[in-house]
Amino acid sequence: MWNNVKALTAAIVFLGATSLLAQDAAIPPGAVNINLPDNSPLALKSFTMADSRATARGAALALDLHMSATLVNNGPYRIHGVTLRVVAQEVTLGGKGSVTYPSLNVGPGETFQVRIDMQLMRPSQVTGGPLVQVDLDGVLFQDLSFFGPDRLNSRRTMTACEKEAQRDREHFKRILAQAGRTGLQREMLESMARQSEVSQLAVTVKRTGRAVTSAAIAPEHDAEFAFLEFPDSPVKPMNGSARISGNEARTPRIEVRNRSNRPVKYVEMGWIVSDPSGKQYMAGSLPSADTDLILPPGQSARLLQETTLSFSAKGQPVNVSKMVGFVNQVEFADGNIWVPNRQNLDNALLLKVLPPSAEEQRLTDIYRKRGGLDALVAELSKF
Repeated sequence: MWNNVKALTAAIVFLGATSLLAQDAAIPPGAVNINLPDNSPLALKSFTMADSRATARGAALALDLHMSATLVNNGPYRIHGVTLRVVAQEVTLGGKGSVTYPSLNVGPGETFQVRIDMQLMRPSQVTGGPLVQVDLDGVLFQDLSFFGPDRLNSRRTMTACEKEAQRDREHFKRILAQAGRTGLQREMLESMARQSEVSQLAVTVKRTGRAVTSAAIAPEHDAEFAFLEFPDSPVKPMNGSARISGNEARTPRIEVRNRSNRPVKYVEMGWIVSDPSGKQYMAGSLPSADTDLILPPGQSARLLQETTLSFSAKGQPVNVSKMVGFVNQVEFADGNIWVPNRQNLDNALLLKVLPPSAEEQRLTDIYRKRGGLDALVAELSKF
């Protein structure tokens, strides 16, 4: 862990220098504080700033961060996920960010590397504390237990990622057991083909009013969601709509019912849009905006976002013709997470538009870049 006194001194000297020179300069390691609590399961082994730089822009500093840290699992349990919170200034727009590393498998005493590549803003007149503060927001262990303050809801995010990872590893292991190495190779090739065909959609979100990237203003109208339903989903979508104008969707709302026997505290809906030609895109997710949501068994609630979303692909607006929703994630009041199973994902519509999980991408990368089928089989055998 970096010495806080040294970090403070370096930050003050560095800020003064950049203010006087009004040009860009390298960020020294001493201007960054990596804060790991004394009881943290992680320890810092080494740290580099690479080509991280700060540029004075009027009354602000633009920080272009390219940091790399080697961390050690100091605890007795295997680590499957880590989230770090990166702060240049708490209240400045663009002053903070985060990085999450899911699909890890780090045993006690083992090391792993994390990278922080992002741009942050900081008022140049602020001279107290380090230039950048890196805090641990959460560590997810193999048994889905958690350590950390969880200021970013990283427990829910990483648990959902781990549930997806378990699902997809079991899928590929099942293919290997049933169809052998030839079947696993065929499944890998099909996965890579699907990944290459998924259409990328850029989504701009604005809290109120029209989004600045919208197409020529078109008459607004209410459009209804259609829904894909999964038999094992604990939550059923009932109805939903959004105000549509060209490539904008405003104030989306979906009513859902808890059909499980457990209280639900978070629901996330996947959202697919079609353009007038019928081409379909994954538009992202619609999370429940109510942070105090508690949905008892048998009860209904409305998911509402007071936002305007605009859609584009390759720099061109994508006008919205149809919308399809599906339940993408559910968190119960006890912290357990539900995600769709592989049978749900075999839906023809989802196969065309849904990006693969972080774990499926990792496994296909191992197959493609790190040794082919032998390396993939060896990796699956670790779990």
